[in-house]
Amino acid sequence: MTVPAGERGTTTVAPRAVRRIAERAAAEALPDGGSVTRGSATVRGASARIAVDVRLPYPVRADEAAQRVRERAEARTAALTGLSVPRAAVRVDALTVAATPAMMTHGAPGAPGVLEAVEAPEMVPGPRIRAERRVPSAVLAVAGAVACGLVLADVVAVRLGGAPAGWRTAVLDWAAAHGPADSAVRVGGAVAALAGVWLLGCALLPGARRRLRMGAPAPELRAQLDRTAAARILRERALRVSGVVGARVGVRRRRARVRVVVGYGEPEEVRSEAVRVLNAGLAELGLARTPVLRIGVQVRRDAGAEAIEPSAATPGTDRHEVRDALADGPRDGRQGGLRNEREDGLRDELRGDGKA
Repeated sequence: MTVPAGERGTTTVAPRAVRRIAERAAAEALPDGGSVTRGSATVRGASARIAVDVRLPYPVRADEAAQRVRERAEARTAALTGLSVPRAAVRVDALTVAATPAMMTHGAPGAPGVLEAVEAPEMVPGPRIRAERRVPSAVLAVAGAVACGLVLADVVAVRLGGAPAGWRTAVLDWAAAHGPADSAVRVGGAVAALAGVWLLGCALLPGARRRLRMGAPAPELRAQLDRTAAARILRERALRVSGVVGARVGVRRRRARVRVVVGYGEPEEVRSEAVRVLNAGLAELGLARTPVLRIGVQVRRDAGAEAIEPSAATPGTDRHEVRDALADGPRDGRQGGLRNEREDGLRDELRGDGKA
């Protein structure tokens, strides 16, 4: 018995299922150390388009690895879903350096393994990344092109029988009438010398002062860390210390200055814990040259806390705020205003007694 076409059932493969199949197929073709970070799929009729983002180990030929992943994802997705896959997109969004295992197990088969420490590869500071100097290069190129263009146009016009440009004759006349002793010539020479020194500095110095050079496991690798990002990391670490309610961090190439605000607890104990945590955070940044930590402490108590006497201040603190509670006045710090109001009232009472 033949079932009419209208009464037959339909099979629909959801985009979510297609995405998972594509991700699994891409993971099968990745080299050791690679992973699939995300995937997407759209289904239209009997065709599907898939896209996967992968993370590859370094070093690896990214084009060849992506080609294998694409072919595998297309073939497996089409075979398992029954849909045609006309296009599969593979995007490499990260390269990861495989970490050397710090511990290795040794022992006879069937016996418990013995852990043996293995030294991690030494981090070698690679060459500094030079700044691109786009603005100085563009300014110099535009100025040189304009000057050369004007001179060339005037020379061509003179060779063709025309008169020299007025600006050139004016410049020659001015140069003939002024010597090295004139103030204008000296000022122009000084400006030209400063511009030359600036251009030499741009050409010879590496620049990128806002970035810190990082260590790398191989000399051919180069990496930098923005100083603002390093300061944010250290600030987050400082705020995790018990007793710290605020922190200000500034990171430079040689020093990292941190000022923590202590809201509760012993300032010296909080400072010691902050020093330990921040030193560990600096070591984890992986910098080629670890900045020297300089930390200051500011104690700030709320209005309900006990006052801290300056004589009993803990050594190592930079600033203590002492708030004296008023016995018979508002807690707003206006001691002088309160004293003046009392004196004015006393004077009014004396005046009233004299009149009586």
